[in-house]
Amino acid sequence: MALFEITPVAFRPIGSSSFTDMNVKERGDLQRLLRSQIEVLDENLYVLAEEFSEWEDSRRRIDLLAMDSDGNLVVIELKRTVDGGHMELQAIRYASMVSAMTFERAIRIHGAFLDSIGIGKDAAKKRMLDFLGWDEPDEELFASDVRILLVSEGFGRELTTAVLWLRERSVDIRCIRMRPYQDGEQQFVDVQQIIPLPEANDYQVQLREKGQAERKHKAERYVLRLKFWTGLVAMARERGTRHGSIKPGSWGWLGASSGVRGLGLNFSIKQHTSQVELYIDRGDEEANLFVFDELLAKREQIEMAFGGTLDWQRLDTKRACRIRSVLDDGGYRDSESQWPGIHNGMLSAMTRLEEAIMPHIDDIAKQLS
Repeated sequence: MALFEITPVAFRPIGSSSFTDMNVKERGDLQRLLRSQIEVLDENLYVLAEEFSEWEDSRRRIDLLAMDSDGNLVVIELKRTVDGGHMELQAIRYASMVSAMTFERAIRIHGAFLDSIGIGKDAAKKRMLDFLGWDEPDEELFASDVRILLVSEGFGRELTTAVLWLRERSVDIRCIRMRPYQDGEQQFVDVQQIIPLPEANDYQVQLREKGQAERKHKAERYVLRLKFWTGLVAMARERGTRHGSIKPGSWGWLGASSGVRGLGLNFSIKQHTSQVELYIDRGDEEANLFVFDELLAKREQIEMAFGGTLDWQRLDTKRACRIRSVLDDGGYRDSESQWPGIHNGMLSAMTRLEEAIMPHIDDIAKQLS
């Protein structure tokens, strides 16, 4: 992106440069200037320390350590290169190192910083509280998160790919580009947040929050289903049925073999319904349809033995066929106090399905062998 001066007659281009060509140093110039004018990057920041390295067994230093008005710590890494190098890896390491910092420790660290620039360490606590708008320290709110700001003349594709991947996983990491320009003796810098784009940030936050909620819901679903199946298997074991020896899982179904390859007797569970089924998948479409049609020919007899209507799904365009009964007694999202009754209904339905279908399966197995 070019920079222009507006004159009465034309747009006059101002030539882009580099910090190297302009003899601008990373630590002696950029870091020094940002230390006293951090609002150039973000007006919502307050610098706590410079060249922070207060941890054991490490010579690594955070260029600038700051906090935002919510009390989150902010790790700021500076580079004057056109690709940013591997600064994201450094910053992640630093973020993990400071994540357990307390407010009291931050006061001490900030006091040492203020002392080094001639202000005096006794002002640290008041300055921090004034910035946060707090009457007194709140250890629970302080450093509840650590943000990362990467500041560089440019960013390479590998770095930006890594940053975008981290943001998708709810790490608050941002890229701010400082692009230098020179016009004669005058030097300029264009400061732009490029990841995330400011205009898209709110939308991306909403997407990230939605993703977090969905992942939480998914995890809760897995835990609930595992607990539900554990109870059903325990009841099956007490009754001595074939599903009593199955290891409970967290998926939406639980199956046991009928004794004939490709014919499974499965339970399936949803939030408020369940089902029992014969699942026909012998790995061969013709074989599947043969088994299904043989059983379908005896539909009246099978349903009479089952004691109710079954749902016969030939599923011609699918991998398998299914004969099932949907139960409306409840599912895994119903109260856990109702689960024993739901388990009992499922096991009773499976017993009736086995008794109705197994004699015919034994006959079909002889034809398949």
